[in-house]
Amino acid sequence: VQLVESGGGLVQPGGSLRLSCEASGGTFSSYHMAWFRQAPGKDRDFVAGVSWNGGKRYYDDSVKGRFTISRENAQGTVYLQMNSLKPEDTALYFCAARLFDGGNYYYSGGEYDDWGRGTQVTVSS
Repeated sequence: VQLVESGGGLVQPGGSLRLSCEASGGTFSSYHMAWFRQAPGKDRDFVAGVSWNGGKRYYDDSVKGRFTISRENAQGTVYLQMNSLKPEDTALYFCAARLFDGGNYYYSGGEYDDWGRGTQVTVSS
């Protein structure tokens, strides 16, 4: 499946952004989806994941209570609503997909098959 992220930008601390990831070339409801992020000089880290039907949502501790992942299977899109943004949230954000195989939680980038090119989020005053 091909993935294209959008919605990044420059925002002040405490602000909000909503990222979108549009999928094409596959049956979207067959995929487990996730967001990862990579700050300069650091590894790519898990942010949030959602199961094929939206029934399971899970987050890294650093974003719990501030970020919300959701999906619209009819539109082939997964979202990441980011509130109360902090400077440490600054990173390139990637969307990732994995074919559903019965599991519910996938935290490692190596467990995902397809990736977008990323959208930059910068939190700064």
